[in-house]
Amino acid sequence: MKLIINGFYLVLKVLIYVFSGVFIVSTGTYLGYVYGFNQGVDYAVAGIQKDLEGLEFNTSIENQNVENQVPINSPTTLPTWTGPELWEKVNERRRDYGVNELLTKSELCTIASIRLNELLDLGALDGHEGFSNLAERREDLAWIFEKYNVSEFLLTGATTSEEAVSLWENTLGHRKLLTGGEFVWGCVYAQSGTAVAITAY
Repeated sequence: MKLIINGFYLVLKVLIYVFSGVFIVSTGTYLGYVYGFNQGVDYAVAGIQKDLEGLEFNTSIENQNVENQVPINSPTTLPTWTGPELWEKVNERRRDYGVNELLTKSELCTIASIRLNELLDLGALDGHEGFSNLAERREDLAWIFEKYNVSEFLLTGATTSEEAVSLWENTLGHRKLLTGGEFVWGCVYAQSGTAVAITAY
């Protein structure tokens, strides 16, 4: 029995030494990392201070023309209307014209989302170029163009969803979005005053 207890204590001592060593090594590694990081920061700060020595900065505002400068904290006004808001306005105007409301189709929303992102990346409308070659560029979407007769309606620059509908309404080709009873399904995506409406039948 004494042999078993001594063996147990021996195993326990070995485990304590091993874990102590791991703790010391890991703590030492961590402390070394912190020390090295602090040294790097000190070196970088010293280098920046050396680079800035001898430079002169004009911090006074005397004799500076500030009349036409834009205040730093002035917010940029971007349109805040959304795709769902515009969707409601489009269907409301379609009801006014006595045609059916558009029903949502998720595959059309996929196209609207892709096209909106493309236009936002481009920073302008593309004259439907990205829409006309979308089936070739995205083979995974080709079936949508084969199954439905799909149309695209674009706009940019509207400050409200009502103005967006008005822009479409007062453009001969785009007016069809609001008056075209042949369209059964649709989806509208919008952001920052740019909108894409996709319709199909």
